[in-house]
Amino acid sequence: MHASSRLPSLGRRGEGWVALQATLMVLVALAALVPVYWPDGVAGAFVVLGLVLIALALILFALAGISLLVVRAVTVFPRPREQSGLARRGVYRLVRHPVYGAILLAAVGWSLALAPLGLIPTALLAVVFDLKARVEEAWLTERHPDYAAYRQRTPRRFVPGVY
Repeated sequence: MHASSRLPSLGRRGEGWVALQATLMVLVALAALVPVYWPDGVAGAFVVLGLVLIALALILFALAGISLLVVRAVTVFPRPREQSGLARRGVYRLVRHPVYGAILLAAVGWSLALAPLGLIPTALLAVVFDLKARVEEAWLTERHPDYAAYRQRTPRRFVPGVY
């Protein structure tokens, strides 16, 4: 049994993980309402970098979504859907959880461009995604026996070439 299977499932389909993730995503967005800004000397560069990261996140999210649609595996929950296939093509050849990576890139981009305090819930979101992905991978291994081999071939979890 994998160490990740010892993590709590937080619901039959992992609903608790989704609630945690949604809460943190809302906090990232709401951070823009707090009047804390980057110093003038770096603000312009951070806005540009943030917008680039958001654009990359949207591309990654779209590519991941297409791959999931093809194998009928689209769900917000970590437990795989009944009768869904295993996404291994497209961006899934490079990372195992590109949707999570896209959301994290967008959250970092948002925080750099608009809301420095958003980096706090973004960091917590990264931890939640890491733990949620471990639970998801345990369930994927149960549903798809070939997932272990896919995981070996695809060592990156969220962002190609990064993590």
